[in-house]
Amino acid sequence: MAEELMENENQYVIFRLGRENYGLEISTILEIITMQTITEVPGTEVFIEGIINLRGRVIPVFNLHKKLNLAGGETTRSTRIVVVEVRGNHIGMLVDGVSEVVKITEEIVEQPSGILSDLDEEYLSGVAKLEDKLVILLDVTKVLQRGNGALLENIG
Repeated sequence: MAEELMENENQYVIFRLGRENYGLEISTILEIITMQTITEVPGTEVFIEGIINLRGRVIPVFNLHKKLNLAGGETTRSTRIVVVEVRGNHIGMLVDGVSEVVKITEEIVEQPSGILSDLDEEYLSGVAKLEDKLVILLDVTKVLQRGNGALLENIG
């Protein structure tokens, strides 16, 4: 018998950026792929690494470290491209590694507060308090459309 989600829980893919754990709702993720050759595109924003050809579809790829103003972001064997779909656009995001899929209930999610300064709280949908770690839950739509050079505003 397949497990069903309770009404107040969602599944999240947990990934790393540096030493921290982040989560994206699984419903926004199309697939997770290993690192590929990225073709640079001149004149794009600093956080856009370039484009890839994914089964005949050209997909922009951006560096989540740069977009969120975080240190690091070097490519390693664990680096993955998380392909998401937002407003009909397929977009790849570089992350340091993907670890697991977890069910997170509303009861363990705390809303962002003014205390957070390293990561703009407008990107967050909350912070999940799991047994062994905190997971920063990102709102992928806000990450992609906020600020100058917002990716979704530049895509047809």
